[in-house]
Amino acid sequence: MIKDNPALVASIRDRFAHVDSCPFSGPRIFFENAGGALTLKSAVETSAKFAAIPDNQGRDNIGSHALVDIINRAKADMAVFMNASSGQFFVGESGTELLFRMIRTACVNAPKDAKVIGSSIEHPASRSAARRWAGIAGLDYVNVPHDDATGMVTADQYREYLTADVAVATILHASPVTGMGMDVTAIAAAIREVAPDCFIIVDGIQHAAHGQLDIDSYNVDGYAISPYKVFSRHGYGVAWISDRLTALPHDMLIDAPAEAWEFGTRDTGAYATMSDVVSYFDWLGGEVSDEVEPRARIEAAGRAIHAYEQHLTTAMIHGTGNLPGLSEMEHVTVLAGEDNPAREGLVSIVVKDMPSADVVTRLNNEGIRAHTRKADHYSGNVLNPLGLSDCIRISMCHYNTEAEVAKLLAVIKELGG
Repeated sequence: MIKDNPALVASIRDRFAHVDSCPFSGPRIFFENAGGALTLKSAVETSAKFAAIPDNQGRDNIGSHALVDIINRAKADMAVFMNASSGQFFVGESGTELLFRMIRTACVNAPKDAKVIGSSIEHPASRSAARRWAGIAGLDYVNVPHDDATGMVTADQYREYLTADVAVATILHASPVTGMGMDVTAIAAAIREVAPDCFIIVDGIQHAAHGQLDIDSYNVDGYAISPYKVFSRHGYGVAWISDRLTALPHDMLIDAPAEAWEFGTRDTGAYATMSDVVSYFDWLGGEVSDEVEPRARIEAAGRAIHAYEQHLTTAMIHGTGNLPGLSEMEHVTVLAGEDNPAREGLVSIVVKDMPSADVVTRLNNEGIRAHTRKADHYSGNVLNPLGLSDCIRISMCHYNTEAEVAKLLAVIKELGG
């Protein structure tokens, strides 16, 4: 696997732009992946290539036909990557915008006096959309409280609030504050047991970079990702919708094809960079397994990524070499449990008697990029119940190394005096 293969780690890192150096500040360790992962060099090259092409889709010329073929290939690649045997993929402004569109469509088509259900753990992208459009559509919004101690929500917690008149449900796949992954399959199954016709929409934005996407197994109707958080670039989002969500009346141009969900001419380069992302997972799966089929290699890559990131977070929490872990430092508190098996490459902490912003500044000065999460409209739903005004988010991906973790631990240890 990745952990015991330094040559593979080096090969992985070589495929990403700015893996160990910021173009503005110089050498640095990148532990801000939840804010936006590193970009594949291949995606950078593809973006430049397509930015120069003047043709658009839908014209009767060779260039236009080629662009359509590239888009169709990207959609097919994404279907393999996310294991979606039905439904359709389309792109929009961002993952947040796509969540709003999917949730809006489901709400305005729901029966009057129906309910919308979601959880307090969710990112405001889905919570804001669900609450806003429930109100506009005259639906009741039902909030499922998450567990503050574990930083997650379970199927059993959803069950306590489910009724047969729930028409729309939202699920967060992984939290960008606690780092915990939710069991989407179990939560969706619990919803379907009580409200089988419910439209279920999932925010997969934080989860996608950590692999193991499997839409066919979820039994949901919508799934959104932000490609800049899964090794592509800013400027667009990707959504998958089921056939039945596709068929609902939705915002569209007059007399346009009934299944059309995109607005205007989309960037072919955006689609093409998703093919680069899928190719990368395919390559990595071939390095960590003997699988030959693309989907099997992608699954192998997801397992390897998960195992390696677990290794990195364990080293961070429990120590590496002669350095104590965060859990052994009296001046540090780890959010959502030190040994939480749901953790996906992210550790959030607070340092005693030191504002989180000051800790992040100190880390930056030492060449370590991390991020402050404040109890604001983005993270207050998680931090306020814990009595915290802020925390430090340290987020990793599989191109990070144990040596980088050790450097961070040395700096955090010094903060204790």
